Amino acid sequence: MPVSQYILQCGKVTPQEIPMVYASPSQVFLGSHADQQTYCHLLCGLRNLDLIDGIAAPYCLGLVKAFTLLESKWEQLCHDLECGFPSHEITDVAMREAVTETIGGPQPELSNRIRQICEDNDNDWSGIAHRLWKNVRYIKCVSTGIMKQYYTKVKYYAGEVPVVGGDYFASECSVGLNLDIMQPPETTRYVLFPSAAYFEFLPFNMNDDSNNNAADKTVDISSVEVGKMYEMVVTTYCGFYRYRLGDVVRIVGFYNSCPEVEFVMRAPKAASEILTERDLISAIENFQLALRGAKMRAEIVEFASFLDQESRPKQLKVFIEVQEESDFMEDKLDESIRILRSCISSLESSLGALYKVEKVKGQLGSLIVFILRPGAFDKLYELAIRNGTPAGQYKPPKILRNHEIVRLLEKFSLCDKIV
Repeated sequence: MPVSQYILQCGKVTPQEIPMVYASPSQVFLGSHADQQTYCHLLCGLRNLDLIDGIAAPYCLGLVKAFTLLESKWEQLCHDLECGFPSHEITDVAMREAVTETIGGPQPELSNRIRQICEDNDNDWSGIAHRLWKNVRYIKCVSTGIMKQYYTKVKYYAGEVPVVGGDYFASECSVGLNLDIMQPPETTRYVLFPSAAYFEFLPFNMNDDSNNNAADKTVDISSVEVGKMYEMVVTTYCGFYRYRLGDVVRIVGFYNSCPEVEFVMRAPKAASEILTERDLISAIENFQLALRGAKMRAEIVEFASFLDQESRPKQLKVFIEVQEESDFMEDKLDESIRILRSCISSLESSLGALYKVEKVKGQLGSLIVFILRPGAFDKLYELAIRNGTPAGQYKPPKILRNHEIVRLLEKFSLCDKIV
């Protein structure tokens, strides 16, 4: 279940105790509509402006979405506080009634105070967390792995407020504890919980296509070696037996006798995959630097790749979404495509050893790049939510495997595919 709902459904905390810990009532946590929940969390957080001690979400992306919603909806939020009840866009009856009770009637002075802060921004939302919530001491979220790309944006909104890291939990079991939460994503490490499950470690080589055939070569927690990478395998109290979590970690040291690990990436799901999340993230970072070096205004906000194994030869497709204020969106499409072609080599050269080997063998065709309209990846988010993924637990896919999703993204292409 979603982490935010566990405290309610495990029976250890009653709905009556929720207001003692959180600004939002339990009905908001248990709501059925992700965007309405986020809006109500913001509304309740603004109502309790001077009481907020911390702001938290399971992952960086959730905070980015919340602050982005604040940017676009602050006037409506102020109006709601002034009136004493949430916007009619909030259709969940239980959530609406609970939030109305939390607001406690019209709050014109508070509304004017918040409105003044937002109007004085001059469209600069950096540090808004500190300017609105004067007493907030920290912002907490997981920012490792694919969430690292959103860390800078969270820092932008946080300003002077420290952004601290979360612990390492998987759906199957608890994995590790972050003993130094002040560390940035690139130096975050976790101490494994030795009693949370029985842990085994499957040796992983970034440039070896035989990783999926080594299931009988695991080592236990006492036999791991510093500097080496492993895919984690767990046997849990709940019944998972030698279950592969799909997470690749690197052993970076020991805390007493417990291994300290850093999260590297999600493991490939099949031996035929030639690209890892880590390869793709590195390639996109280099591509963004090349675009900036070419004086091109095109900030990359989201990306993913898809290996088309049905074409002959196989082809790798890379989907890149750019922000609204970019050269692609301002009648400079032809010039932008020309510059983009000149920068593609920086993208392709960083796609990892397996990609290069397949390319040399002639088993891969030309790299295909799709530049997507702003909001394209939001459609994937909406699709995931409709299919039952909790909003707070959503992780944007980097390695696509579903043809239907690929066809959906191709519809948002700003131009013909760039080869």
